[in-house]
Amino acid sequence: MGKTVFMFPGQGSQYIGMGKEFYEQIPICKEVYDLASEVTGLDIPALCFEENEKLNITEYTQICMLTTEAAIYMALEQNGYQPDVTAGLSLGEYGALIASGVMTAEEAFELVRKRGIFMQEAVPAGGAMAAVLGLDAAAIEKICRETAEQTGSEVSIANYNCPGQIVISGQEEAVHLAGETCKASGAKRVVPLKVSGPFHSKMLQGAGEKLKEELKKVEISDSFVPYIANVTADYVTKKEEVKPLLASQVSSSVRWQQTIERLLADGADEFVEIGPGRTLSGFVKKVNRDVKVSSIDKMEDFIQFIGSHVEAGAC
Repeated sequence: MGKTVFMFPGQGSQYIGMGKEFYEQIPICKEVYDLASEVTGLDIPALCFEENEKLNITEYTQICMLTTEAAIYMALEQNGYQPDVTAGLSLGEYGALIASGVMTAEEAFELVRKRGIFMQEAVPAGGAMAAVLGLDAAAIEKICRETAEQTGSEVSIANYNCPGQIVISGQEEAVHLAGETCKASGAKRVVPLKVSGPFHSKMLQGAGEKLKEELKKVEISDSFVPYIANVTADYVTKKEEVKPLLASQVSSSVRWQQTIERLLADGADEFVEIGPGRTLSGFVKKVNRDVKVSSIDKMEDFIQFIGSHVEAGAC
């Protein structure tokens, strides 16, 4: 028997108006947005729905993305839909934690609000990220390692997204040099990313240390749905593992491709992306084009998902 995966995206997919239909039409979704506002002291609906410049600033992006993901998930749960396993990319791992029962939405909102602030504050001058397209992961790892040794600067893989797409992160000069070497080694393209810092690199270790202190205040529960961690691309089987993994995740590589490969090997045959955009759905298709993938971003997606699963007798 197959398995259904609920997966949650990271920052970068945000847009003005995300989740608005859910907020206006489904009471439990409004409750989630209101809870996030109460917990953080921010007007989350205004940040998500009204034109503003803050939505693309890390300390606001993260809590807004998580709120939207949690709201859509709660609507699915209320309609009787539960995953067999959860996973999330970077920030999205907190959506997976909510869906797996490891922490409450309130706890996750408090943590992610602080995570966003810590990451924004920790951003050093001269950091950069770039997507390397069309080059083998092992080759990129070697190039990053040699570039770091030659320059004495930080550059490493931030995200293993999918076959043919890997993101590198670190000090701007080293990222640029590694990117040029990647192109000379056969990469189809190297695309500088418009981000506010060198995320998932050692340059963000300070943010991870601060988050580690905040995590001490959180009560972690045993998961009732298995979930896979970014840092290991493996199932978290003990609740004692959760806090160290979340603290190190900020400055460690996100092993998303490996996560999808592990899930497929374990019999996952349906992947449902919950939240803004369709980025993760695209990554899954790059790993296995034959697997069933759907995205729930807008109300029409939600209605279509429920309708198709009622017809199939799945609930």
